[in-house]
Amino acid sequence: MINLKQIHHVAYRCNDAKETVEFYQDVLNMDFLVAIAEDRVPSTKEPDPYMHLFLDAGNGNILAFFELPTKPKMGRDENTPPWVQHIAFEVEDEAALMSAKEEIEAKGIDVVGPTEHGIIRSIYFFDPNGHRLELTYRKGTDGQMKQLAEVAPAMLEEWSRTKKAPKHAAWLHEEEFKDL
Repeated sequence: MINLKQIHHVAYRCNDAKETVEFYQDVLNMDFLVAIAEDRVPSTKEPDPYMHLFLDAGNGNILAFFELPTKPKMGRDENTPPWVQHIAFEVEDEAALMSAKEEIEAKGIDVVGPTEHGIIRSIYFFDPNGHRLELTYRKGTDGQMKQLAEVAPAMLEEWSRTKKAPKHAAWLHEEEFKDL
């Protein structure tokens, strides 16, 4: 039986390795851990030079990037809205979220939010590669989390059949959407 300890890293593509490291150091205070550069891909042995970067996202979580200079410029999946694919980082509390928002905006970066999600509250912005980033803090109670866990299987089953949003957890955004 597989017994996972945690996510070791997630890897994304970047346009410029140096710019990416500087952004994550400056904006999110991440430590630059490791750089690996090769002329061949170790797993496939194909010739394809790359720079692979690893940044400390806290608590043993690592965010990695690849710069691939011989490949066409990085794009995004045009069939997926920009808000869908994102990297979310957790901060301590409301004060930390609002302080981060002020810091990020002071660096000239557009920030959306805070956005209320019932059990979390978040802000959103983009890195220089076009990756959407989220900073969030947990505010849900144990009871709310238990309720969500209990209805998750029924919600998935209903979604699978109907492809319409089940209402089991509509309370998460009721206040936000009540006037629409």
